Amino acid sequence: MAEISAAMIKDLRERTAAGMADCKKALQECDGDMEKAIDYLRKKGLAKAAKKAGREATEGAVVSYIHAGGRIGVLVEINCETDFVARNEDFVAFTRDVAMQIAAMSPQFVRSDEVDQAVVEREREVLLAKAKESGKPEAVVAKMVDGQISKWMKEICLLDQSWVKNPDKTIDQVQQELVAKIGENIRIRRFVRFELGEGLEKKKDDFAAEVAKQAGLS
Repeated sequence: MAEISAAMIKDLRERTAAGMADCKKALQECDGDMEKAIDYLRKKGLAKAAKKAGREATEGAVVSYIHAGGRIGVLVEINCETDFVARNEDFVAFTRDVAMQIAAMSPQFVRSDEVDQAVVEREREVLLAKAKESGKPEAVVAKMVDGQISKWMKEICLLDQSWVKNPDKTIDQVQQELVAKIGENIRIRRFVRFELGEGLEKKKDDFAAEVAKQAGLS
């Protein structure tokens, strides 16, 4: 078994916000493999959160975010179980981060089950036609398209997107970690994103980079 150092435990704690004892156990269980230890802790966090997922969450907040210069505006509703948690510092920070994520990454849906299957099939047909032009065997083409569909779904669904502030985590993972920490069911219900001149022909800017810069992340 690999030797588990204090530095490893500290690093894992900083990356997951889990307790010291939990981090040590995770590293021991995963023979010192940091990435496996992170997954181990996330699974534990998700297991705790799953018990709360069915509980009714009708409190929370509708949060707005306006990008510098007023070019992008976001409204997002995030629910929790009590108005007490709605005022919790961690919950408030999470809502702001989510609003900023939507501004930066422009998701179309909150979760994958909201995507109409007809939309998925239409995208698959387009990707399949392009992939066939490669001249590769059908089995290879099918795998290529499956991978492209998976990547596309992660781009358009908020919960599956990589978190702007820490690309090693998805928004869903950040949400579940907060559920485990606070002890209440938390759910991103809906959002709307407005972009100045949307639908009109105009210059495209890297809004993700701009939002990250404004947040002091670059």
